[in-house]
Amino acid sequence: MLHKAEEWKLIFRAPKFRLVKEHGRSLPLDSAMEAKLIIAAAECNWRSRSFELFRDVVVLMRETGMRNERELYRVCIENIDWMSKSIFIPDSKTASGRRKVPMSDRAMGILSARCAGRNEGWVFPSKRSRSGHLTTVGKLFREARDKAGLPKELVLYCSRHDYGTRILRETGNLAAVMKTMGHKDVRTTMRYQHPELDIVRDALNATQTMTIQ
Repeated sequence: MLHKAEEWKLIFRAPKFRLVKEHGRSLPLDSAMEAKLIIAAAECNWRSRSFELFRDVVVLMRETGMRNERELYRVCIENIDWMSKSIFIPDSKTASGRRKVPMSDRAMGILSARCAGRNEGWVFPSKRSRSGHLTTVGKLFREARDKAGLPKELVLYCSRHDYGTRILRETGNLAAVMKTMGHKDVRTTMRYQHPELDIVRDALNATQTMTIQ
């Protein structure tokens, strides 16, 4: 838009902005890191409620691939469909973010426990927040990460990258992964498609065998 304004002589020169480095893609929060984080959190001097909150958020991030602040923390019980095992996201970062997210058995168990005895309201209510729901677990995450000796580049959003990588690897269905993660551009989803050396090696060996025969 700014370049167009410059082209149309509306401004003298389009300003240049220094982009902030995006976290959450280069380092996936995998199952091994999840285990280390939860063990470290259990060793921290937290109240049991803080530990359970941290554990549930980390697991749900890995199991649903939702954006933490814009989606997971804002989940309402009314938007959980227990019969179809899905969560409806009514509002997100983009229009394509409005979607249904499937619940795994592990996610189902955590949400069932958190919503027990309630039919409405926030899944993660907070009396301290003006919005009425959880807004961050940043302090808890940093404390657990440091205690576990994990790199500082590891952030909670890394679990979304791990989700995309795992689901695309297991299903091979780019369209399904794109839809469940709320991506607007297929190129965004394709970032989770990593080259597998074993697949390439097997293909080369198969070609060589056919040539020899």
